[in-house]
Amino acid sequence: MNIWPPFLGAGITVEYIAKDFRQAKVRLKHGLLNRNIVGVHFGGSLFAMTDPFFMMMVSQNIGKSYIVWDQAAKIEFLKPGKGKVHANFEITQEQLDEIISAAEPGDKILRDFVADIKDHEGDVVARITKTLYIRKKIKKN
Repeated sequence: MNIWPPFLGAGITVEYIAKDFRQAKVRLKHGLLNRNIVGVHFGGSLFAMTDPFFMMMVSQNIGKSYIVWDQAAKIEFLKPGKGKVHANFEITQEQLDEIISAAEPGDKILRDFVADIKDHEGDVVARITKTLYIRKKIKKN
């Protein structure tokens, strides 16, 4: 993923993805190509560093019998981001069990996942809420 053009161009580095796809860690360096007009991290780069992870993690864990899409996203800017920032993503077995149970009848479900982007001091720079659309695939006869 580190050579994926949207990440490469923005200075985003995937530092870790667990083998079971239940945890990931991403960082964003502060550079000339990803700063805004006042010299702090560009909001689009902060958002981009979080974009695919929850969808990928849930999809990998619940399997090919389900459709998993990003349905909505929200970003809250809480503090100007300077220097390197990072985000950690985690999903639990309890969340996965609840998703599978709720999606079993075949109806679409929407689930929110939240990740904080933190600076080198541990302060939250931005909070991302991703809403996933999940539905069990309908078997065609």
